[in-house]
Amino acid sequence: MKKVLEPYPALLHSFTEQELDELLERGILQIKSYDKGNIIHLEGEPCTKFELILEGTVVIERIDAAGNLLTISEMKKGEILGGNLLFSETPYYPMTITSRSSARLLGIEKEGLFSLFFSHPSFLRSYLELTSANANILGDTLRYHIHTSLRERIRHFLEEERQRQQSPQIVLPMTKKKLAEKLGVQRTSLSRELSKMKQDGLIDFDRRTITLL
Repeated sequence: MKKVLEPYPALLHSFTEQELDELLERGILQIKSYDKGNIIHLEGEPCTKFELILEGTVVIERIDAAGNLLTISEMKKGEILGGNLLFSETPYYPMTITSRSSARLLGIEKEGLFSLFFSHPSFLRSYLELTSANANILGDTLRYHIHTSLRERIRHFLEEERQRQQSPQIVLPMTKKKLAEKLGVQRTSLSRELSKMKQDGLIDFDRRTITLL
């Protein structure tokens, strides 16, 4: 099998190495590389293919009313783009997708997918299982941003970091600007809420740490 598909994606276990080589040569399977910060898909762009992340990290982002770019979800190796969207009545990306690091994506156009579904029913089953699982994860993420307050999202993040770092004094693993993007808000909104939480006696913080009280 060609080096571009190593390691072997679990989704493609229905195919032999020879079949995969042929699909790559015929252009049914397409590999595309992105540098850090590249736009992969713009909001409103039509979805014409299914994509599987082979390497790297991509993020789903939206622009708020003030023109700020906010991160809604982060996706990594093994996750997919356009799986359900491709077959919807309105197949347009609802948000912008960019590469947070250098990334490689495996793409399959809609007609190519149909032909593979018919020739390899086990691939269809794997595809449906994967798209369903990823849709549930993304749906949970979007509901989390929509239905929880900023304070709840901050506390959830801090609790996860306290467990990971085994300390109530949490060293921030990212800048406050990046944390604001992760939480889906502006930097000023995060600072304002942190100050309120400090006034309420819930936390103390400095430039690099936040302490749970």
